[in-house]
Amino acid sequence: MKTATAIKNIDELYELNKKYSQRKEKWEKSVAICAGTGCRANKAVSLISAFKEEFKKKNIEENIVLKETGCHGLCEKGPLVVIRPDNIFYQHVKPEDVIQIVDKTILSGEIIESLLYVLPEDKKQIVKEEEIPFYKWQKRLVFGQNGHIDPRSIEDYFGVDGYSALAKVLTEMTPEQVIEEIEKSGLRGRGGGGFPTGRKWRSTRNAEGDIKYVICNADEGDPGAYMDRSLLEGNPHSVIEGMIIGAYAIGANQGYVYVRNEYPLAVENLLVALEKAREYGLLGENILGTDLSFDIKISKGGGAFVCGESTALMLSIEGKVGEPRTKHIHTSESGLYERPTNLNNVETWANVPIIINRGADWYRSIGTENSKGTKIFSLVGKVVNTGLVEVPMGITLKQIIFDIGGGIPGGKKFKAVQTGGPSGGCIPSELLDMPVDFDELTRVGSMMGSGGMIVMDEDTCMVDVARYFLSFLVEESCGKCTPCRDGNYQLYQILNRITEGEGKEGDIELLEEIAETVRDASLCALGKTAPNPVLSTIRYFRDEYEKHITDKKCPAGVCKNLFNFAILEEKCTGCMLCLKRCPQDAIVGERKQPHSIIQEKCIKCGICFDVCRYDAVIKV
Repeated sequence: MKTATAIKNIDELYELNKKYSQRKEKWEKSVAICAGTGCRANKAVSLISAFKEEFKKKNIEENIVLKETGCHGLCEKGPLVVIRPDNIFYQHVKPEDVIQIVDKTILSGEIIESLLYVLPEDKKQIVKEEEIPFYKWQKRLVFGQNGHIDPRSIEDYFGVDGYSALAKVLTEMTPEQVIEEIEKSGLRGRGGGGFPTGRKWRSTRNAEGDIKYVICNADEGDPGAYMDRSLLEGNPHSVIEGMIIGAYAIGANQGYVYVRNEYPLAVENLLVALEKAREYGLLGENILGTDLSFDIKISKGGGAFVCGESTALMLSIEGKVGEPRTKHIHTSESGLYERPTNLNNVETWANVPIIINRGADWYRSIGTENSKGTKIFSLVGKVVNTGLVEVPMGITLKQIIFDIGGGIPGGKKFKAVQTGGPSGGCIPSELLDMPVDFDELTRVGSMMGSGGMIVMDEDTCMVDVARYFLSFLVEESCGKCTPCRDGNYQLYQILNRITEGEGKEGDIELLEEIAETVRDASLCALGKTAPNPVLSTIRYFRDEYEKHITDKKCPAGVCKNLFNFAILEEKCTGCMLCLKRCPQDAIVGERKQPHSIIQEKCIKCGICFDVCRYDAVIKV
């Protein structure tokens, strides 16, 4: 530990907050570049290097701060560059754009129109980040600092009052008062269960035993979800600070972050943050000169979906096979190493410093009666603006998908949205105006989950969607209990038959019967919620199941055994494009004459459908 930088008391911390806040205010300009995983996959690292080189060439390194930040949220438009303090927002920025950004915008104040965000409906260009609809309708309490701070710089975190909540707790509040504040705030776990956070903390504090643990669940195994990863990548100190506060309230001296091994950047940034926190005396012995001693270790998981379940996760940390156990004894009483243990996910811990700093009453003013605060969702699928959105509880699905997400691309119709990960449910268009919170999502047969939100359009087959999620859940079942292991497999087999055109009368009722048994008899919550995709799609899209079984037709044209491609004679111009591209020579016809498809040769690859410029190829 570098003792020279260790903070000895609370006053020294406040001085650092003031010092780095003033440093931030003195910057004339800063360039924030998204360096999250998504933008890195699209040459953000080369972009950063290009900016550094150009700054050096122009000799402006001392006047302009280059910030490698975490994810900004609007992943669809990355790599993203925001020039502050004017908040000029540039999208799809390439390394070759850097010279003109520096020369025109940074040095001359000109706007480069070709890099601006364009509204899809009227082609209007938007200059400022906060005026883009994607950001305009959000409430970014937890995620807001991601686009402003360097996750590897604890000084940046100090500059936004980082660790001031911890200082407040250690100087002004008893552990009991901290728990009371979290209880009063109404914060519920953001990892899926929605259990009241303060109640869980109190149970762990009151449990017998001198040794207690706090754990951050960063396993995040839901397909399409990456909220926790982006928070750890972009603002790891907010999670660390929340965990220290939780440890103080509960009486724990050791914490763990259980993170997927597939999240290398999150692990890397978290390791740097932990090291810096130790150097400044914010982790370790006698934190900030008080009696509190606490440290955090990282435990990397192997990617098993079941290890997102609390008891399986704790066994994995112990080096054992990750399998759930029965819940007649709560982990708050006997968890990790059979000691009282408190588990919350990344987003829950990141909410804690905000609640302490702004107060439970302020936090309670956001959200609905039983769901307080905001929630980060991973908005993906058939939507214009894919990315991470943070919204107040109670916002409608329609506002998220259409106002923030920009609606459905290609003029297609919205069909359904699947929330809550693979164990969530599919919500149809007639429920678009429903408010999004824990209770409402459960009421309609879905769940909040960790925050995955997959949008589907008219070309989506709901039977195939249920089949896809069941295939995932069957693969990821730990196999410990019969209902989950065998019941979900039977559900998958029936769905597979239906999508292959081999469905029969009674299959729908059989699906419902098995699903209800799996839901009622499985050992853990992952098994109990696994039938949700089946039950919700039958509930809202029963007619699609019936068409698959009775008519042997897939209305969406997805299930290959249940449709054929055909060419409309009146629309075909004989351009020959489909004929030339067909890999099976299944299309015949003369130039400028209508073509036709030899069904016996067609493998339904869809190339003819994709390349036709005249909408002459259809699914029948």
